[in-house]
Amino acid sequence: MFLAIGLDSCPEPQTPSSGIKIGDRYMVGDVVSFQCDQGYSLQGHSHITCMPGPVRRWNYPIPICLAQCGGAMSDFSGVILSPGFPGNYPSSLDCTWTIKLPIGFGVHLQFVNFSTETIHDYLEVRSGSSETSTVIGRLSGPQIPSSLFSTTHETSLYFHSDYSQNKQGFHIVYQAYQLQSCPDPRPFRNGFVIGSDFTVGQTVSFECFPGYTLIGNPALTCLHGLSRNWNHPLPRCEALCGGNITAMNGTIYSPGYPDEYPNFQDCLWLVRVPPGNGIYINFTVLQTEPIYDFITVW
Repeated sequence: MFLAIGLDSCPEPQTPSSGIKIGDRYMVGDVVSFQCDQGYSLQGHSHITCMPGPVRRWNYPIPICLAQCGGAMSDFSGVILSPGFPGNYPSSLDCTWTIKLPIGFGVHLQFVNFSTETIHDYLEVRSGSSETSTVIGRLSGPQIPSSLFSTTHETSLYFHSDYSQNKQGFHIVYQAYQLQSCPDPRPFRNGFVIGSDFTVGQTVSFECFPGYTLIGNPALTCLHGLSRNWNHPLPRCEALCGGNITAMNGTIYSPGYPDEYPNFQDCLWLVRVPPGNGIYINFTVLQTEPIYDFITVW
């Protein structure tokens, strides 16, 4: 028994499962390339060449596409698959996938398929870096979970399987989304804001005009989270009741200025300058209740 074969071309290469083949010419010197679907990694050579010889053959075996245990991703969209998907995942796995995006972006996770051994095999999703992350989902069982939103630019997924039952696992599609900015702290009464970027992770600082004192934190950082907020309440600049002044020039305001001063105030300001200097006081605004409210300078 015999079979006649042509020697002028290589046999047509198979298309890998969960992948595509690029190229439809199989003559000597022709090159065929392969790519995997999202979520799969190519094992083998991505390009093969038809070689000359008595029997035409490709210079490398046909590659395969596999869903790997863990990985690092930085694309704005992608797919995460349990190892072996769409087949069952192996036993005794500990896999970690990380998604790291530019600051100001979060991740929306959508579950296309999900099936694990209940309780014993699970997927844990964390929002944030490994040191400060928060668990936003611990998923197990046969039900497809609802979507999850990670509100930081770093997200990690940890999958554990034990030694017993193996299921199909999961197929997750992720998409980046832009996080909101923190509220604009301007206008900042009786002072000014240094910095104009109010996106996640950015810090702005606050200073008061002369004569006012800063109450609160002088610098605020925009925090991660579904709703953007600063890490501390906004500070304020107030004219205080009294104080010690050692600067060579300055401004003194009545308490609460430019609003009306409160009742029942007794305020003392002490202005001290180096010996050999005097103090010149210039009143630019003076409005008090006659007789009963007064200023004494000595």
